[in-house]
Amino acid sequence: MLVRFWGTRGSLPVAMRADAVRGKIAKALKASRGKDLSDDTKIDSFIESDLDFSVSGTFGGASSCVEIDLGNDEFIVCDMGSGLREFGLSSLPKVATGSKSGRYNIFLSHPHWDHIMGFPFFAPAFVPTNSLHFYGGHDIEAALRRQQEDPSFPVPLEWMGASREFTLMTEGETAGFPDWSVTMKKQPHHGDSFGYRFEHRDKVVVYTTDAEHKLEDMEGMDAHIEFMRDADVVIFDTMYSMADAISVKQDWGHSSNTVAVDMCHQANVKQLVMFHHEPVHSDAMIVQTHRETMRYEELVRPGEAALTVSCAYDGMEITV
Repeated sequence: MLVRFWGTRGSLPVAMRADAVRGKIAKALKASRGKDLSDDTKIDSFIESDLDFSVSGTFGGASSCVEIDLGNDEFIVCDMGSGLREFGLSSLPKVATGSKSGRYNIFLSHPHWDHIMGFPFFAPAFVPTNSLHFYGGHDIEAALRRQQEDPSFPVPLEWMGASREFTLMTEGETAGFPDWSVTMKKQPHHGDSFGYRFEHRDKVVVYTTDAEHKLEDMEGMDAHIEFMRDADVVIFDTMYSMADAISVKQDWGHSSNTVAVDMCHQANVKQLVMFHHEPVHSDAMIVQTHRETMRYEELVRPGEAALTVSCAYDGMEITV
């Protein structure tokens, strides 16, 4: 299984301003003083070894969209945030060359705008030979029609030539496919959200975003821990710090980095991927949160059972 991240921000897309880019360049130049940058290999080595990711790269600004590639001829996508546009463009050559079919399986956590806003710009939806198969616990078709109605958008859903099929799944339902399966789990979020557990051979990836797990709901937390049980990778909503989650942003529908670590430890998860980043956080702030999360994991780690803690960025790939 290969997990590709096309959009990792929450709530709305963001972009770096010119002064932020300039700041990264300035920090890189300052760090390069006294370094041998006489050829491309040495430059690449300097970037990899001497620069913090907040300087050498960026977490990106596209909203939620994650691809799960099983190596077969179908596409599997979680959520249709603004990252869906780039995913769609990247997929077209694969269909054109025959390495992938035109079947797209799309699993929606919920129809809040940041999770569906990429669909009107999804190029494969305009190709008549493609087929789009939507799965979720909400009326997805109604949500897509609503965002493309006048005066919100000039292209109605009917103008998109690919065939569309909508499947309403129920809590705890497992949908079986030829060589993989997916189970849906309801999550605590305004209007409900749904997580997905993908199983392929002996590998498990769990996609669980837009969920607020509270300590006073131990029964709900325990059920979600079982949903994540023994997963190889869990993509988890870590939008807030614990301080934010229990104070000013309580009941806003999102969880914290510390809750993610605790639940993943209890579920015997191998790798936690921090996801759905707060849009007001800079790259440096997200890097700092990642470091704090890794330190917290070390402090609460039960015995030698280490949990790998990664921080998702647009363009990131994880081989499972």
